[in-house]
Amino acid sequence: MKEHSVSKQRKLGLTSKILIGMASGIILGLLLRNVFPDSLFIKEYITDGFLHVIGTIFISSLKMLVVPLVFISLVCGTSSLSDPSKLGRLGGKTIAFYLFTTAIALTIAILAAVLIHPGNASLAGNALEFTVKDAPSLSEVIINIVPTNPMQAMSEGNMLQIIIFAVIFGFAISHIGDKGTRVATFFNDLNDVIMRVVTLIMQLAPYGVFALMAKLSLTLGLETFGSVVKYFCLVVIVLFIQGLVVYPTLLKLFSGLSPLMFLRKIRDVQLFAFSTASSNATLPVTIETAEHRMGVDNKIASFTLPLGATLNMDGTAIMQGVATVFIAQVFGIELSIMDYATVVVTATLASIGTAGVPGVGLIMLAMVLNQVGLPVEGIALIIGVDRMLDMIRTAVNVTGDAVATVIIAKSEGEFNEDIFNDSQAGKAAKSFEEQVLNAKK
Repeated sequence: MKEHSVSKQRKLGLTSKILIGMASGIILGLLLRNVFPDSLFIKEYITDGFLHVIGTIFISSLKMLVVPLVFISLVCGTSSLSDPSKLGRLGGKTIAFYLFTTAIALTIAILAAVLIHPGNASLAGNALEFTVKDAPSLSEVIINIVPTNPMQAMSEGNMLQIIIFAVIFGFAISHIGDKGTRVATFFNDLNDVIMRVVTLIMQLAPYGVFALMAKLSLTLGLETFGSVVKYFCLVVIVLFIQGLVVYPTLLKLFSGLSPLMFLRKIRDVQLFAFSTASSNATLPVTIETAEHRMGVDNKIASFTLPLGATLNMDGTAIMQGVATVFIAQVFGIELSIMDYATVVVTATLASIGTAGVPGVGLIMLAMVLNQVGLPVEGIALIIGVDRMLDMIRTAVNVTGDAVATVIIAKSEGEFNEDIFNDSQAGKAAKSFEEQVLNAKK
């Protein structure tokens, strides 16, 4: 009997554990919020104490891996692409696909906002205050792509600069003969080590998710939604359309693969993204899942996914599209067809170089609003619900990254369809580790 219960416990997969942690955290947070609404003890020792510490440690452990993982895996991937034309083709496909899906997301968001009309002019009478950092100009974004100091880029977590340096470094390794082979072998060994660290960190996910969701439930009340509930619901609907309709359609159209199998295997990544609200923090899990649960070759995944964490911000673009129309409606400002076209182009280009960290979408929204002459103060209306939306749109972002990676890997012949179609590969952490070992044999 005891052996049976142990065996049953082992079958509980990582996804189930994360869901249990998420649900438990929400229940605990709501319970403490309603039973002890004004308790200083709960606020000081539970919300800002225990839960904050556990949640922050979990986020930090994920972020700790981002820079070494991106640099090492990208060097490994690029060094294996000895053909410059293949590298150029791969980069062109990746960037084109990401910009294409971002433009689709924006178009759907704007059309939905125009048709549903979530904005109410009566809200403009509220005191609106919002201080935002200056958004970089497009020329600054392009100039800052090339690092002046690679070590500084790594210490600051500047993903685009790290990607550029890693690509150049990996390309050089592939073109210096035997010396390059020895260096590539060293980086491949490092990659195995960092992937093992990722596997270990993933086991802490249920506890980290529990703490994050409990704290969120304690601090985010239903009154936060207030008068912007229509805006909130509209953004969520469009996000679900992008994640559950647009991406699966593109996957089926360009690769012929099963969208249901893909959605089944991306669940862990989506849960991580939802909990952390950071594409960068989720990146280690995304790469691990793409390679060993979906069958994408390392040389593809290590290139497209880090690039996607920086370039592909479809969820953020949806928020910007709906928010722009919402704010225009609140202030009674009519936007022309050219204004809408400007929003699509500006927000699409603004996604290049946008950091995959919580809250950055509001900074880029300020740039989009300025571009079409809308008051930036309107952001104050939506900032209260942006944290929850940030979590959902990050899950959409990482889903888009994975879809692009699978499609591009299939088109390049660097894809193992047997692994993708293996329904057991994504069921549990144990089977996941076994899949990693099998892939290396």
